[in-house]
Amino acid sequence: MIGEIVLEIALILLAVGMLLAAIRAWLGPRITDRAVAADLIFFAIIGFIALIGLRTGIEALFDIILIATLLGFMAAISMARLGLGGRR
Repeated sequence: MIGEIVLEIALILLAVGMLLAAIRAWLGPRITDRAVAADLIFFAIIGFIALIGLRTGIEALFDIILIATLLGFMAAISMARLGLGGRR
């Protein structure tokens, strides 16, 4: 099993990454900067859920992660298309 210290360090690093992405979303001059930052924040939240699932041992969280990741991927494709102005 993964040590508790490693889980704590991973949670802290995810929080720092999420904070930096939030700053990028706030200051980003273009819509693409904000879209990438929002995507990073979303997948950091997925990482939080995965680490909490590892810590607590709740297996249902991993099914939720799978569905949320697929939805996040579709959202990332939509944001990329929006950034291109609707072109393919």
